[in-house]
Amino acid sequence: MKRLAILGSTGSIGITTLSIVERFPERFRVVSLAAGKNVAKLCEQIEKFDPLVVSVAGEREVAELRERAPRLRREICCGAEGLVRVATEPADLLVSALVGAVGLEPTLAAIEAGRDVALANKEVLVVAGELVTRAARRRGVRLFPTDSEHNAIFQALQGQREERVRRIILTASGGPFRRHSADEMRAVTREQALQHPTWKMGAKITIDSATLMNKGLEVVEARWLFDLEPERIDVVIHPQSIVHSMVEYQDGSVIAQLGIPDMAIPISYVLAYPERLDLGHLPSLDLAAAGSLSFERPDIERFPCLGLAYDALRAGGTMPAVLNAANEVAVETFLAGSMRFVDIPRVLHEVMCEHAPRPAADLDTLREADRWARDFARARL
Repeated sequence: MKRLAILGSTGSIGITTLSIVERFPERFRVVSLAAGKNVAKLCEQIEKFDPLVVSVAGEREVAELRERAPRLRREICCGAEGLVRVATEPADLLVSALVGAVGLEPTLAAIEAGRDVALANKEVLVVAGELVTRAARRRGVRLFPTDSEHNAIFQALQGQREERVRRIILTASGGPFRRHSADEMRAVTREQALQHPTWKMGAKITIDSATLMNKGLEVVEARWLFDLEPERIDVVIHPQSIVHSMVEYQDGSVIAQLGIPDMAIPISYVLAYPERLDLGHLPSLDLAAAGSLSFERPDIERFPCLGLAYDALRAGGTMPAVLNAANEVAVETFLAGSMRFVDIPRVLHEVMCEHAPRPAADLDTLREADRWARDFARARL
C-alpha cells in the first residue's frame, strides 16, 4: 500500500487524486492533507480518508475545523509551517498540488526528507528549478510530472534513451480567445476568461491558460524536468486537447500520448507508476467521433505571455521567479476586477525590464526576487 501526502487536497487536482484513492482503497493510504480555507470540504475528506495530519490556511480555519469536527483527534496545523508538516509526514509520495509559489518550500522540504513527488504545482520548478532538481538528485528522489502535458512527455519517454531526443512538443488548447482579434481582446471580461473550452480548473490556472502564460510556465518547467534547452521545447496550439504532448527523436519519429481530457489519467499514472490503474469508469477515446485533429503555431503578438516565459528562461537566474511573482499579482488583480485582461502581459514586461537577474543560488535569493517583483508589480498596477 502506497502512503500519500497531499498538498492542495480541496483543489481540482487534490479532489481528483482522492477520487482515485477512493476507487483503489487497497492500493493507497492517505496520511496527511493540506487544504486552504475550504474547511467544509476538508471535513468530508477527513471523514473518508482519516489522515494522521491535516493543515489549513490559518488559525481561523483551525477554529472552524474544531467546531465542525469536535471529536477530531488528529494533528491539526496551519500556515506555512503546516504545509511543511504535511509534506514531511512519512509517506511514499507527496502530491504537490498547491497553486503558486507557496508550494515551493513544502515541496523542497519533502524532497530533503527523501519523499518522491508527484508535481502538479508548476511554479515550484518555474521559481526554483535548479535548486529543486539539484536537491532531488542529491537525495535520490524522483519527480513525477502530473500536468497532462508533462505527463504525456514522461510517458512518451518510457523505454527510450533521452539523449536520442531531438525536441519535445507541448500542446495547448489555445484557450477561449484563440480566434479573438486584438480589439476583441481589449474587451475581455473576467467571466469570459474563466470559461475554458476544454478543461475544468481553478481560477488562476484558467486565466493563465487564457493568456497562454500557463503554457509559458510549462516551458520553463519542462526545461528542468527533462533537462532540455529552450530551443528544444516547442509549443503548438491543438484545440481538441486529444494529443497531450509529443516527443520527436533523432530519427524523425514522433511519439505522442493521446487521451480524453481528464486529469484522472495522468494522476493515476503517477500514483501507480510503473503500473497502470484500470480506469474503466472513464469513456474510451473515440477518434472517429473526435474527427479531425488540428495544430497551429501560437500567436505571440496576441499572446505575448508565452514569449515572455521563453525570455525569462533564457535570461535564467532569478528572472523566472520574477516573472511568476508578477504574474500571480497581475492575475489576482484581474480576477478582482481591477485591471484589463490585455494589461497582464504589459505589467509582466515592465517588471522584467526593471529586473537584473542574479544567480538563483539559494532560497533566500529567490524569496527576495519574488518579494521585489510582487512589490514592483503592485506599484505599477
